[in-house]
Amino acid sequence: MQTGILIIAHGQLGQVLIDCASHILGRTPERLTALSAGHDEPREAFLALARREIGVLDEGNGVLILTDLFGATPSNFARELIHSGKVAALAGVSMPILLRALNDRNLPAAPLAARALTAAVECTAILE
Repeated sequence: MQTGILIIAHGQLGQVLIDCASHILGRTPERLTALSAGHDEPREAFLALARREIGVLDEGNGVLILTDLFGATPSNFARELIHSGKVAALAGVSMPILLRALNDRNLPAAPLAARALTAAVECTAILE
């Protein structure tokens, strides 16, 4: 059973991350989708759409929401979608975070969020 992953980000960032991950992995991961959210997004309509997507993505292990910028509209929406034991969220999505989440998605949503967060530090370096 895999944890579903929903990326909520500005513009096309979520879909671009999915496209890049698919290229790296050589396949399009299942139970992974993206939604675009901006400051002009109708709140209730967006939350209803996101809840429907969560229902599609969840096969029993929950859903991890990855969002781009803490404090911005996508992360604010994600915070409203958190449901203890079912839906967890992590702000600051990057390729390392997404790939770690995809590789370890046998974990439930909350532990997967913690595990994916480690990639933000482990896969960051100053290049000289």
